[in-house]
Amino acid sequence: MIHKLGQVMLYVTNQEDALKFWTEKVGFAVISEEDNGQGMRWIEIAPTPEAETSIVLHNKEFIAKMEPGLNLETPSLLFYTEDLETFREKLLKEGVTVGEVMTMPTGKVFNFSDDEDNYFAVLEKK
Repeated sequence: MIHKLGQVMLYVTNQEDALKFWTEKVGFAVISEEDNGQGMRWIEIAPTPEAETSIVLHNKEFIAKMEPGLNLETPSLLFYTEDLETFREKLLKEGVTVGEVMTMPTGKVFNFSDDEDNYFAVLEKK
């Protein structure tokens, strides 16, 4: 039986740029970094080192060659925050493209994009 989501695979064009975006602009921590010595490198990141779910940054081009039929599209991710306005202001100061704050039945939400124009959402629950 599945009891939690462990990792989300995020396939990116440039792992170094993606790593800088997620750590320097969004504030994630590097959990681990592996390289098999044959071109496959993966970088595990998370909002905090104790987070139960992490994101693994994979090289999209390498994975496409290794697994031609794999869906490499960006998953729709919704992050939670306890202080939406402060986090949104931080992203703006970092030069990140962010959307307007909207009020939904579950709370306030906005979206932001990474440097590869992939969009993600952030929710402050009521």
